[in-house]
Amino acid sequence: MSIEVEWAKHTAPEIRAVAARPDALAVLPIGSLEQHGPHLPVITDTASAAAAAIRGARLVAGEMPVLVLPGLWTGMSEHHLPFGGTISLDFDGLRGVLRGIVRSLRAIGFARLLVVNGHGGNVDPLAVIARELAHEYGLPVVACTPWFLIRDGIPAIAETKVTPAHACEGETSVMMAVAPELVRADKLEEAVRQAPAPVPAYPGFSRFWSFSERAPVTGTWGDPRPSTAEKGERFLALQAEALAAAMRETALWRRPDPVWSPGRGQGNTAGHAED
Repeated sequence: MSIEVEWAKHTAPEIRAVAARPDALAVLPIGSLEQHGPHLPVITDTASAAAAAIRGARLVAGEMPVLVLPGLWTGMSEHHLPFGGTISLDFDGLRGVLRGIVRSLRAIGFARLLVVNGHGGNVDPLAVIARELAHEYGLPVVACTPWFLIRDGIPAIAETKVTPAHACEGETSVMMAVAPELVRADKLEEAVRQAPAPVPAYPGFSRFWSFSERAPVTGTWGDPRPSTAEKGERFLALQAEALAAAMRETALWRRPDPVWSPGRGQGNTAGHAED
């Protein structure tokens, strides 16, 4: 009998029992509610993150207490607002939502949190928020983006070079695998043929770019035409394995060094007692 890993399908007493076990792990998929060209639904990033998180948790459910929260459906997507269909938080809003989730998990009894991200605009803010909340609440908060974890495996599956990108072959294939009824297959040609050259990238520099500058007219970055459900299943399988490996990695889940505690500056690494 398989172990149910989806938080939303449990009762409160069942969740409390999971949280009471040593090193209980909560997994939070986070994505966005934003435009994904003419062919993909606005929930794409959240749906793909949730699919990868659930599949990864199922691989380890017999080894550790783990539950996957419902996907957080909005993130930082202000760069997609010109295309419509987009709801965005700002940094303070995103940090506030995640802070409330971490506080709640700690109150329930969970010992660690893995944030599984499906949206590029969340990468930088999550890196900061995860560090800050780990210090604030004294428990490991780890954030990752599954597409980045499988970069080496993508060329063996994708036909196009621009993957992962946005509404590209990778994302479209995943949505064909998890929610084919939401993919507008008749719009794949439209997604690419109207797109003029984007603003060039400037490696080493950071500034705000609207997605109407990065992927003008269609809002699609990459070519979704070679997408298939079979490729989506392969992408998700790689992501699930990478997430499962992270869940098992002991060093990744060390207790955060309490660097802000009084007198910590009088110690060194040897002075940090490990659990």
